[in-house]
Amino acid sequence: MADIATFDVIKAVALGIVEGLTEFVPVSSTGHLLLVQRFFGFDDENFGKTFAVLIQFGAILALLSIYFVRIFQLAIGFFTDPQARRFVLGVLLAFLPAALVGALAHDFIKAVLFNVWIICFTLIAGGAVLLWIDRLNLKPRYRDVMTFTLPMYVIIGISQCAAMVPGVSRSGATIVAAMLTGADRRSSAEFSFWLAMPTMAGAFAYDLYKSRGDLSTDNLMIVGVGFAVSFVSAWIVVKMFLGYVQRHGFALFAWWRVIVGSLGLIALALGL
Repeated sequence: MADIATFDVIKAVALGIVEGLTEFVPVSSTGHLLLVQRFFGFDDENFGKTFAVLIQFGAILALLSIYFVRIFQLAIGFFTDPQARRFVLGVLLAFLPAALVGALAHDFIKAVLFNVWIICFTLIAGGAVLLWIDRLNLKPRYRDVMTFTLPMYVIIGISQCAAMVPGVSRSGATIVAAMLTGADRRSSAEFSFWLAMPTMAGAFAYDLYKSRGDLSTDNLMIVGVGFAVSFVSAWIVVKMFLGYVQRHGFALFAWWRVIVGSLGLIALALGL
């Protein structure tokens, strides 16, 4: 029993690291979690849907803790500052398409699209798109998320719906859309953080509601470990990500996607 418990903690740490490191970068956290569970045997009853939902909350809290002061300033400025009010409206406009599609197609997405073959192909395709966008000679017109136009917010929000397919990446879809509509790398990445707040919070609440019958205190320690590791690793990533992409772009994440997707396809073809 002790060995099993120790192995479960190791699994929780591994999945927490994967969730935290991949949630806010354009590589698809859901895709990585599903591949790790599939190929490393981490998909037993202790690490099912509820576990994945609860450790995602650690990543959400990490983002909220870093942006707490700015969120508070926006909340205060909403009543006195037209730019703050306009930005909040823009985030809500960007959030609505994914909220509607997610609510209407939730069961279909979970039942049909959560497929490791699909994930591997979308990882590779998404990597190719990131390489393409990174090499375009774009002329950014917007370097501050507060100055995006309302049509930009809507287009970015619609693009985020593509991330309903595991492997696409919510962060990647929003970054590509923002850059194609005139934003620079840093502001594109930063807006993906802002849009993640309502999107992830809504998805978390909905998934938690759908999984409420599976909640149990039996594996509380395992969930707690995964939650804490997810929080810490996500906090580190959020603090470092904007500076990195401003200096180096997205090639690292693009090639990572291609390599992971290719290795996944080889493993599946070999029957692993």
